[in-house]
Amino acid sequence: MAKHLYETFQPTHYDLYINVDRANKLITGKTTIAGTAQEATIAVNQKFLTIESVAANDAAVPFTVDDANERLEITLPQAGDVTLTIAYTAPLTDTMMGIYPSYYTLNGEKQELIGTQFESTAARQAFPGVDEPEAKATFDLAIQFDEQPGETIIANMPETKVEDGVHYFATTMRMSTYLIAFAFGDMQKKLTQTKSGVEIGVFATKAHQPKELDFALDIAKHAIEFYEDFYQTPYPLPHSYQLALPDFSAGAMENWGLVTYREAYLTLDPDNTSLSMKQLVATVITHELAHQWFGDLVTMKWWDDLWLNESFANMMEYLSVDALEPDWHIWELFQESEASSALRRDATDGVQSVHVSVEDPADIDSVFDGAIVYAKGSRMLVMVRALLGDDNLRKGLKAYFDAHKFGNATGADLWAALGDASGLDVGAIMNSWLEQPGYPLVSASVENGDLVISQQQFFIGEGKEVGRQWQIPLESNYAAAPQLMTEKSLNLGNYEALRNEAGQAFRLNVGNNSHFIVKYDDTLMADILKEAADFDPISQLQLLQDARLQAEAGVISYAEIVPLLTRFAGSAHSVVNTALNQAISGLGKFTTPGSDEENQLKALYAKIFGQQYARLGLVPQSTDTNDDQLSRETVVGSVVFADDAKVIEDAHALYLAHAANLDAMPADPRPYVLISEAKHFGDQALLDSFFAAYRKTSDPSVKKSLMAAVPRLTDPELLKQVVAHFEDADTIKPQDLRAWFRGVLNNPAGEQLAWDWIRSEWGWLEKTVGGDMEFTTYITVISGIFRTQERLDEFSAFFDPKKDVPGLGREITMDTKVIATRVALIAKEQAAVNAAIKAAL
Repeated sequence: MAKHLYETFQPTHYDLYINVDRANKLITGKTTIAGTAQEATIAVNQKFLTIESVAANDAAVPFTVDDANERLEITLPQAGDVTLTIAYTAPLTDTMMGIYPSYYTLNGEKQELIGTQFESTAARQAFPGVDEPEAKATFDLAIQFDEQPGETIIANMPETKVEDGVHYFATTMRMSTYLIAFAFGDMQKKLTQTKSGVEIGVFATKAHQPKELDFALDIAKHAIEFYEDFYQTPYPLPHSYQLALPDFSAGAMENWGLVTYREAYLTLDPDNTSLSMKQLVATVITHELAHQWFGDLVTMKWWDDLWLNESFANMMEYLSVDALEPDWHIWELFQESEASSALRRDATDGVQSVHVSVEDPADIDSVFDGAIVYAKGSRMLVMVRALLGDDNLRKGLKAYFDAHKFGNATGADLWAALGDASGLDVGAIMNSWLEQPGYPLVSASVENGDLVISQQQFFIGEGKEVGRQWQIPLESNYAAAPQLMTEKSLNLGNYEALRNEAGQAFRLNVGNNSHFIVKYDDTLMADILKEAADFDPISQLQLLQDARLQAEAGVISYAEIVPLLTRFAGSAHSVVNTALNQAISGLGKFTTPGSDEENQLKALYAKIFGQQYARLGLVPQSTDTNDDQLSRETVVGSVVFADDAKVIEDAHALYLAHAANLDAMPADPRPYVLISEAKHFGDQALLDSFFAAYRKTSDPSVKKSLMAAVPRLTDPELLKQVVAHFEDADTIKPQDLRAWFRGVLNNPAGEQLAWDWIRSEWGWLEKTVGGDMEFTTYITVISGIFRTQERLDEFSAFFDPKKDVPGLGREITMDTKVIATRVALIAKEQAAVNAAIKAAL
């Protein structure tokens, strides 16, 4: 392992003076760091800084700038306590990293708001320091800028004074560099207080209506109150500010006391926003606020334990929203999004484990794998919660916070605290999940009259069997099955006797909280299907999910999925409709655009969802349940795909009624109304009006609807104009480009255009978003769509030479495998699947 800078120099306090000249795009700074040098030669991090002078205890000292390793090496007279003073300048860039401008339009004029994004290693672009999680220190922040009347500045801590145009902020708690944040510009705000006296604020540009801040303010207030109670540990700062930044590459960032968000994940119109969007915004806010303790108060020691921050916050976002909005049944969203993405990604051989060794700054960004570090990790913690119970979980967490607050911890520290609280060896159970990639397929069968279960690693595509084994929380409905399966296989005894005693079909992973899937033999599956209509929605989702994954892997024939779909059609549960949609959309790969087979598939969509559309209609009703609201999005999207004549007519009428003001169109069906319009009535005039509306609106959900619709145009000449806007940041912001690119690539009329664009403009893309954790996901997006040998060959030809680029190698290798697996599956199953679809009609 490379030596960390903190081993040689331990900062204790920083005085940061930063002057931002927006007009000339220049940052001028002076950083004073008090700390202890273990050796006479030390280093601090810097990136893109021009170092003008370095002093130690007020005397100039020699220094060397090592740009390749992002360091400033300093020679001191001797080791010991020292105060460094470093003067520097830096460019103010548009990369959405470090200190950077966000752009927005107000009253037809382009404006900017300055904000920060320092995770994982971009604080060094703003000031020199030991930019490592373990190097916690206190910070005094002094910010100066080319200030205009009426502008606002906010930071992690409250402002204490303004002198000679310099804004001074209270000393922070002991914290990591990557959590420092500030922002300034022309902002509006709404404030409230928690019952314990913490000031809660929501800030946004004045392009938004004031009411768009209300929902976030309410969720943030109640989330802080919930966490103070659940963690039994007070929120330690005077305020918790939430800031919507117009340009932001991640979804949100947990800076301590000043959380930053994409506008789409903070601001919303309370009078016209879909329930699914409210759920999304609520879970993003509660995720970031969970981090204020788990990540900020106690921080991972190094980036290899990133999961410790993210997995936990990912679980807590659902736990807290469930407490705040119990009618939402938010754990169903966890099942259909987190569980689904984790199971798909984690089945590809070569995937990273949750705990992964990492050193190079470029590789640090690559470990932010949403499906593994966030989704799989949170499923692991849901397993732990199910094993421990909430009382032991809270007791363990309180001990963990008490022991490590204002410091750092590792995964072992968390397991120790939870183990002490519960009496379980949590570390032994969890290490098999943490340190190993992948997950088991548990096979259950009746053999010689006995019920036998066994575990083996599950792969989609080729996978090397290396004998991995897991400690599996079985969560069975039969008492004969142990709480934990630690062996390769188990004989549970005579099946008939067990079946008679239980009085119900044998099942494993009831609740779908454990990270494995189940293959039942024909006898057991037939028994399950007799009862399936009476299962709870998550159990029905699980049957569809496990079958779909096994079909992707070739464990069962993909054709076996089709009869399952018709069995669950007509469900009133949104989580089942989502699972149906995921399963039926998987059949699309076996059809060719414009073919008879595709028309058959559309007819199957109409059969599965047409009855639901007749019941729900296009627009929300006063009698809607939450399930109705959430199902409508899935159902309408499905019948729009099916080119159903009734929905085309309904959607066109609704569009014409709101064409002059898309913001006023009901939010629930809006994306699908606009998609239908683009598909069936798309012409130059429509494209122009959609782009005009996209530039004009400040409502993120309207932008999102248009982002989904415009790429669905069917005229290649119009799609060429869309692709021509990919590098026009005044129309398509770099933060939104991946969604636009995916939309065009996923359209048969645009696939070649998008693929040609990314190959010819890769250098531009790398320069524009190459420094952030979203960059590799462009490769993932392509691998999710390509399905022919020709495209696989082109993918390999383009990306194989880039395998040595830091941060890209693992993704390219995995995604090549994903496409190859799909190509082989289509060749093997296409005829059987299309025959099954035809038989189901």
